[in-house]
Amino acid sequence: MTDDEIIYLDNNATTPLDPAVIEEMLPFLTEFYGNPSSGYAFAAKARKAIDLARERLAALLGCEPSEIVFTSGGTESNNAVIHSALQVDPRGKHIVTSAVEHSAVLRPCQDLEKQGCFVTFLGVDRDGNVDLAELEAEIRPETALVSMMWANNETGVLFPVEKIAEICRRKSVLFHTDAVQATGKIPMRLRNTAINFLSLSAHKFHGPKGVGALYVNRRTRFSPLIAGGGQENGRRGGTENVASIVGLGKAAELAAKYLADGKCSIQSMRDRFEKAVLETVSGASVNGAGAPRISNTSSLSFEGIESSAALLLLDRHGICCSASSACRTGSQEASHVLRAMNPNGDGARRSLRFSFGRFNTDAQIDRAIGIVPKVIEKLRATAAPRAVAAAT
Repeated sequence: MTDDEIIYLDNNATTPLDPAVIEEMLPFLTEFYGNPSSGYAFAAKARKAIDLARERLAALLGCEPSEIVFTSGGTESNNAVIHSALQVDPRGKHIVTSAVEHSAVLRPCQDLEKQGCFVTFLGVDRDGNVDLAELEAEIRPETALVSMMWANNETGVLFPVEKIAEICRRKSVLFHTDAVQATGKIPMRLRNTAINFLSLSAHKFHGPKGVGALYVNRRTRFSPLIAGGGQENGRRGGTENVASIVGLGKAAELAAKYLADGKCSIQSMRDRFEKAVLETVSGASVNGAGAPRISNTSSLSFEGIESSAALLLLDRHGICCSASSACRTGSQEASHVLRAMNPNGDGARRSLRFSFGRFNTDAQIDRAIGIVPKVIEKLRATAAPRAVAAAT
């Protein structure tokens, strides 16, 4: 690889479109532009393509095609579930979630608090784990929903969502999981779980941006967030984004294939990168090291640096990574996830997230292993004279 080639290690923010996904989408951007709700044969091509996408995604999730509702992405799916849970159960005035959720769950919950709803934000330990006994104790008779993410977008820490779903089933409470970072990365068989709702976004597993889906268990009541012309079997109004839905379906089919083949080397790349950086850089540690983590994510904390400065310097070397969620880039506030894991530490301001994908190469990892330690060393050398000057 050339020295000026971009090394993209921010796959939790978004992923590159798989060429096979683009190829499958193109006819529905050019030739087959019919409205799938129209009654003539030309439109039926679009309708059949959506049906195929639904089947492909259902195969990846291990559920029935009829349980899939296409949306504009994970944020809409999350909001739709929270809205529905409160609409379906008029007695429900309480939601249980975690303090480390994505903003697409935290923000609507915070807004509901202002409207008089009660929300419990469960804390996590230093490794990002949630206490299941504490979670169970927080469920009340008026609890309408428990929402806990499957894989954390910043640290990769996995919550035991199937166990949490069972607790909720015993308590007769609806359970939702934001699986935006988990879908396509770990095997799922939703029909064998007590999960009521699951949110996902296509652009996290090499599909297009602006399209996602919501799994709604067929035995679970659901009240739509978007009312309209009755599309998606009356569960989400609006003319379908056909080309993007087709892309989502193809991306799901490819993800299922990679999972089944077991040939994906993402975890080995992540582990090799992590090991090399920890061995080379003193004062480096892994956020969430003591918890189960998704295979592609490495959140590293470095003593003596500011993550914002590190990002700028890494960018100059062509390395794309992040300090926290991409949705928060530009915010002056440190990562709420890392602050929840260590409220009294400064790890939230000196951590970097590297997230890997199947289009990364060993040569890119080798180059990143060579660059990252040098960048950290340079930042520390620059900071040291400032610290001495400040002390005198």
